[in-house]
Amino acid sequence: MNVLLTYFQHFQTLNKECQDQLLAISRLQYLKKNDVLQPIGHTCKTIYFVQKGIARIFYYKDGIDITECFAAENHIIARVESLFTQRPSQKGIQIIEAAEIIAINATQLFALYDQYPTIERLFRKIFEQGYVETVNRLESLQFYSAEERYLNLLNEMPDLLQRVPLKYIASYLGITQVSLSRIRASIK
Repeated sequence: MNVLLTYFQHFQTLNKECQDQLLAISRLQYLKKNDVLQPIGHTCKTIYFVQKGIARIFYYKDGIDITECFAAENHIIARVESLFTQRPSQKGIQIIEAAEIIAINATQLFALYDQYPTIERLFRKIFEQGYVETVNRLESLQFYSAEERYLNLLNEMPDLLQRVPLKYIASYLGITQVSLSRIRASIK
């Protein structure tokens, strides 16, 4: 759990009491490749920190599996729209590489906000970063070519190609596997 506390410290300094409160509502989970962490149609009540491995958020459109995002080591993953609205999500979370995940109970976390403003500030900063990442992702789909998106992904997560099936990378980039193969061949 020290990795989680170190992650938090990048956003907000926490005293021992706040650290203890956060650890008390967190639990370590071990998951296998292809396990579904949260199924489609589930109401999100948990925030996950990837300690080891990779997870993805996915959905189906016209029967096609689409990857919305990846979360590798030292990243948070959650269905935030479901978490905040308490409505079932049309997206799921799948483990794509054997993982150690720290699950943070969101109901208990939100209850801590009034008692510990530092914890509320911490998660506001984490969610703000997530919002900015989402906006950047949308803008990349709007303003950049598939090749530019691929190069940006390689820059941000260089080892992803060795760890994630190409079909997920292609769907994340909004292209077919054939188009991804062409882009990869042209860059070599």
